[in-house]
Amino acid sequence: MAHTKNALIIGASRGIGLGLANTLAERGWQVSATTRNSISECHAAINWLTLDINDAAQLSSVKQTLGDSQFEVIFINAGVFGPDHQNLLQTSDEALFSLFVTNTFSPLRCAAELLPLLAPDSGILALMSSQLASLNENPSATYPLYSASKGALNMLSRELSKSTEQQGQTLLCVHPGWVQTDMGGAEATLTISESVNGIADQLDSWRGKGGHHFIDYAGKQLAW
Repeated sequence: MAHTKNALIIGASRGIGLGLANTLAERGWQVSATTRNSISECHAAINWLTLDINDAAQLSSVKQTLGDSQFEVIFINAGVFGPDHQNLLQTSDEALFSLFVTNTFSPLRCAAELLPLLAPDSGILALMSSQLASLNENPSATYPLYSASKGALNMLSRELSKSTEQQGQTLLCVHPGWVQTDMGGAEATLTISESVNGIADQLDSWRGKGGHHFIDYAGKQLAW
């Protein structure tokens, strides 16, 4: 009998996170996923947990609920776009702090807290990043505030790589592509299904490879 693979998706209320949770469940994975709100149109087998990643008490409760569970994949997806105008001079300190807490600090703290639940050797810890986070891939600084928060995520994830390397695990920063979500808009080039099926393929193909990699949904390695 084939071993059932277990995945934990943090931030699966809608869009890419929900799509990835459903896709992995459809592929036979045992999926646990977190949301701040009730979910509709989800795979019946998904185990739902309540979590706002900015709430330390809720994170502690989720970790306690998971107990000694072990996951082949832990995917930290939660994030926000920030102010629509993306103009630093028009953005309050409070709004900047909120953006970086949600996109950078809370995902990394969440990953560090949950890392003991990741399977050694074959486990993958994945963080939802963006191609826009790269100075090389985004030379015109498109959406600068959002991009900066994801660039900071990439940089601070280096600290996590020390732990994953010791356990032979793989650390991925993932660009999902330009996707037709509330954030990406209707003109985006990828459907949610195309993006999450690509990501799901990468979660299989990168198992056991080790290291820290910045990739897109199709497996292309991106410049930091």
